[in-house]
Amino acid sequence: MNGIHLMSDFYGCEGDRALLLDRATLENYCVNACRDAGLTPLGAHFHQFTYDTGEQAGVTGTVVLAESHLAIHTWPESGDVTIDVYVCNYSRDNSGRARAIMAELASRFKPAHQREHKVMRGEVNHIKAVA
Repeated sequence: MNGIHLMSDFYGCEGDRALLLDRATLENYCVNACRDAGLTPLGAHFHQFTYDTGEQAGVTGTVVLAESHLAIHTWPESGDVTIDVYVCNYSRDNSGRARAIMAELASRFKPAHQREHKVMRGEVNHIKAVA
């Protein structure tokens, strides 16, 4: 379970508007970004929100990875996005891959302001006792 969990809040995004508004566009982009970073997508589930008028609203979604997951939520009305990228480092160090995905997302969304958090998950030198 050792790994890195990156969390970012993007504010005032001025990039590709379709990524904020369209489920299929965002899903395809996220799956491909994970694959391009060298991670292994196993599946994805994205949901399109709509207003009472039928107009597209935000999108929420998750890409399940062999290494863990990417989760993303968009608010097109304010241009905001929240993103979690968690990767396990069990068989190899995937930390650079997680950072590459976050950098790629920032380059496409082009936030005016970004807040980031990093959490190291698990205990690197933890040895489980066998009873």
